Amino acid sequence: MAAEEYSVCSSDTDEEALSSGHKEYDHVLELNPFDGLPYSSRFYNLLKERKELPVWKSKCELMDSLAKGQFVIISGSAKTGRSSQIPQWCAEFCLTVRFRHGVVVCTQIHAQQVVDLALRVADEMDVNIGHEVGYSIPLETCCTADTVLRYCTDDMLLREMMSDPLLERYGVVLIDQAHQHTVATDVLLGLLKDIALDRPELRVVILTAADPGPKHLSYLSGSALSQIHLENAGVGEVVHSSTADGYFCSALHLVLEIHRSKDQGDIVVFLVTPQEIDLARDILCHERHNLPSDLGQLLPVAIHPGQTGRLLHVGEDKSGRTRRVFVTSSPNEEFFWPVSSVRFVIDTGLERRCVYHPRIRTNSAVIQPISMIQATSRRQLAGRRGKCFCLYPETTKLPTAIRPCIVESDITSTVLFLKRMEIAGLGHCDFIHRLDPEGLMQALEELDYLAALDNDGNLSEMGIIMSEFPLKPQMAKTLLASCEFDCVREVVIIAAMLTAPSCFLLPPVDLRTEAAQCCMKFQHPEGDHFTLINIYKAFKQSQQDLCCTLEKWCRDYYLNHNALLTADALHTELMDTLKRIELPLSAPAFGSRSNTLNIKRALLAGFFMQVAQDVDGSGNYFILTHKHMAQIHPLSGYGAKSPKLGLPEWVVFHEHSFSEDNCLHTVTHITPELFIQMAPQYYFYNLPPSESKDIVQNILHGAPPPSKEDSLQLVESEPPVEQTHNRCIIQ
Repeated sequence: MAAEEYSVCSSDTDEEALSSGHKEYDHVLELNPFDGLPYSSRFYNLLKERKELPVWKSKCELMDSLAKGQFVIISGSAKTGRSSQIPQWCAEFCLTVRFRHGVVVCTQIHAQQVVDLALRVADEMDVNIGHEVGYSIPLETCCTADTVLRYCTDDMLLREMMSDPLLERYGVVLIDQAHQHTVATDVLLGLLKDIALDRPELRVVILTAADPGPKHLSYLSGSALSQIHLENAGVGEVVHSSTADGYFCSALHLVLEIHRSKDQGDIVVFLVTPQEIDLARDILCHERHNLPSDLGQLLPVAIHPGQTGRLLHVGEDKSGRTRRVFVTSSPNEEFFWPVSSVRFVIDTGLERRCVYHPRIRTNSAVIQPISMIQATSRRQLAGRRGKCFCLYPETTKLPTAIRPCIVESDITSTVLFLKRMEIAGLGHCDFIHRLDPEGLMQALEELDYLAALDNDGNLSEMGIIMSEFPLKPQMAKTLLASCEFDCVREVVIIAAMLTAPSCFLLPPVDLRTEAAQCCMKFQHPEGDHFTLINIYKAFKQSQQDLCCTLEKWCRDYYLNHNALLTADALHTELMDTLKRIELPLSAPAFGSRSNTLNIKRALLAGFFMQVAQDVDGSGNYFILTHKHMAQIHPLSGYGAKSPKLGLPEWVVFHEHSFSEDNCLHTVTHITPELFIQMAPQYYFYNLPPSESKDIVQNILHGAPPPSKEDSLQLVESEPPVEQTHNRCIIQ
C-alpha cells in the first residue's frame, strides 16, 4: 500500500512535468489510465485550471486518509472544487488498488447538479460521458458496466440499495452536500454506518459546506474518522441593510439600482415564496421598458425550486449587453454556482420550508430565517470581486445549521423503505437526528391501513410490491388495486401525472381567464383525476400530430411541456415495473361506466384517508381524518372559476394545502357507499367523532364485524352497502 500511496500522491509532480513537456515523464502519463488512450490537449488546459482550485492542496491528505480509515469528512464550499475534484481522486484511489474494492459513486441532491458535474468531470478526466464517467437521475441513466465514477441523486442510491443492500460494487461512496440534511442523505449516512461494519474495505467520504459539529463527530466516533478542511473561496464585499419598505420592494429597488450603475455581472435575488418569484419577474419585465437603452437589456429569469437547470443558460451573452436577474426562492444555493457571470447577490435572509404535521396529515409553509451555512454560501456566490446585499441587520442571529428535513417531513415512504431494508438485515439504522415519534407512529399507522405491514409489524407481501414503485405508498397501493379492478392503463396515467410536477401553468393575471377556459376543454364530469387522463391522452395525441409542435400545443393550452414530458417518462417506467414484476395489465377501457367506477375504487383503495364531505352544500368540505374544513381549489373542475361541474357532496382528494390557501387539490366525486366498500372497516372506528362519521356508521349499521383480511372483490354493479372486504391483494 505504501507504493500505491506514493504513486497517487506523486501524480502532481508527474502531471506538472508532463504538462511542461519533460520527456522523461512521457512514458509515465502519456496514456489515460481510465481508458488507455493518449491525453488530449484539452486535458492539459483544464489541468492548469484545476490546479488553481483551493482543493488541490489537499489531494495527498485525502489519499492518506482513504488509505488509513473508512470515513473522511471534508468541509469546504463548492467553489473550492470539492464536488468535482475529490470524486476523481477517489476514482484514482480505486484504480491504484486495481478495482479490488469497487468503483466510485457520488450523490447530489438535485438531478441537474448530477448531470452538470458528470459532464464537467468527464471533460476533466478526458473520457466519454456515459462510459468511464456516468450519471443516474430519476427517469434517466447514462452509464455502462465500464463506468468507474458515477454521479447520482441521493434517492437513486437508496433505491439501488434495495437490490444491492451492502453496495458491494462500490469501493468509495461520496455523500455530497451533507449539510443540507435531506431525508435521503440522512438515511444514507445511517445505513452506510451499518454497512461499514460488514465491509471494512468500504470508504465513505462526506462532503459538506460547513465544519462538522460535535454531533457529527460523535455520530461517527466509532469509526476510523479523518477530517480535512479546505481553504474556502474568498467572499467579496458584504453590505447589510434594514428594510423599512419590506424585503420584496427593497430587493427590486436594488436590482434596478445595480443595473443603472452599469457594473458588469448577473444578479441572483433570493426571495421567499413562489408567488414572490412570479411577481418580481413581472414587475422587472415591466420596469425594464422604462430604463435607458444605453444600460443594456435587463432579463429577469424566474427559477422555482425543482425546475430544470437549462434556465441558467437563458440569455447568456458574452458581450455584456444583457444582464440576467435570476429570481428564486431555492434553499439550495449551490444550484447557481456553475454560473460564473454572477457578480451580485441580494439575500433577504428568509426561506420558506414545508413542515409536515402528522396529526392532520398535511404540510404547512413556515417562513423562517436561513441558517448561517446558507448565508455564507449565498455570499460566496458573488465571488471575490462581487458584492452581496444582505437585507437584514448585521447583528441578526441566524441559526447555526440547517434544520434536518427528516424531523419535519412525511416519513411514510422512508419507513416503507427501511422496512424493506430489514429484509436485507439493515433494519437498525442509526440516524444522526432522532425521528419525530409522532411522525413515526403516523407513518406506521398509515402503512398498516394500506396493508403494507403484517400483524407482526413486518413488511407484508403487499408492502414489498409497493416498495418496488417510485411512488408514495398511497399512490403505490392505488396502482396495485388497479390491477385487481382492471383499470391499470388509466391509473398509471393518474399516478404519473400526480407524481410529476403540475402540468398547469400559472400565466400572468391578465391571461388567467383565458387559461382557465383552455383547461375547461379537458375537464371530465367525474372529477379532476379523470381530467388528468384527458390531458395526458391529448398530449400523446399531439405527439402524433404533424401539424404543430408539442411546445406550441402546450403553450396554446397553458400546459407545462416539461412536466408532461416527465409524466410521460414516469408512465413508461411504471409500465416497465408492472411488467417486470409480472402484474396483470388490463386493456384500455376509459369512458365506460364500469371503468369509471373501477378507477374510483382504485383511488379509494389508496386514498381513503383523504375523503371529505360538503357539510353545508356551499363548498365547505369537512375532512374526516382530522376534522379540518377546506374548500376545493378554484382551478379544479369543481372550483368556483370552473362552474362546469356541480359541487359533489363527497370527494376523494390528492392533496390538502393547509397553510397556503386551505384548498383541496385534484378532487373526484365519490359516494359514501363506495368509500365504505374500499376502506378497511376498522379505519372508520378510529375516525374522530363528527357528523360525517355518524353518516358512515349509519350506513355501516348491520354490516358484519370488521375484518382485516387482505382481500377485495370486483363488483360489476353499484357497490352494495354491506361490505366485508377491506384490503386489496394481487393474485
